[in-house]
Amino acid sequence: MKVKIVEHTPNPEKVVAAAAKLCYSAAGIDQIQENLENEKALKFLNMLMSYGHESPIEHVTFTFAIEGVSRSLTHQLVRHRLASYSQQSQRYVRLDQFEYITPPEIEKDDEARKIFIDAMKNSQKAYSSLTEILKERYIDTGMDASSAEKRAIEDARYVFPNACETKIIATMNARTLMNFFRHRCCNRAQWEIKELADEMLKQVKVIAPVLFKYSGPSCLNSNCPEGRMSCGQIDKIRKEYTIK
Repeated sequence: MKVKIVEHTPNPEKVVAAAAKLCYSAAGIDQIQENLENEKALKFLNMLMSYGHESPIEHVTFTFAIEGVSRSLTHQLVRHRLASYSQQSQRYVRLDQFEYITPPEIEKDDEARKIFIDAMKNSQKAYSSLTEILKERYIDTGMDASSAEKRAIEDARYVFPNACETKIIATMNARTLMNFFRHRCCNRAQWEIKELADEMLKQVKVIAPVLFKYSGPSCLNSNCPEGRMSCGQIDKIRKEYTIK
């Protein structure tokens, strides 16, 4: 898995502090910005985050380039709808040898790993065969080779598994990110998207440590919302994410 912040709002913590101060001040925007030194901004922002006042943080966005993840992960990721996504297309990109993500528990077991790898090879073989069969059919109807291939891989891709590797660019505002972390840093989240969420949280904290000071799974700042399905490790989790 490769995760990288490729762009973000400049001076994100100062932007949020200025936006929040505007809500409580009779002064104009220019005056607020002039009087908002970095130290004052961070002090005010720290107070703001402790109150849970989240609407001003929507003014800040982060854009992530994400590679080496499965389609299974991105199916979950795009459920976070207050975000923008651009994903590598299987309609336009022919995958003559697709990469795939192997779950750790399958990797640990020799028999399971063999079954899994055989399934990946069979999917690739089926995809390649279907692409050629359909491409020839479209060419026979008078379609040019380039258009025929594009049309062929549209249908051939249906044999690809959820394990198929993909690449995606995701842009979220800070409030959406916090919601994402609450759900996906949880121990009950699927292992791959939890790994992604933890890495994203680690990176945004470098850029905006005060803004994301209280970010992490839901149980970090309140009782576990999972009820009987709780992992039962709340003390360990709180310690882990406080250190992070």
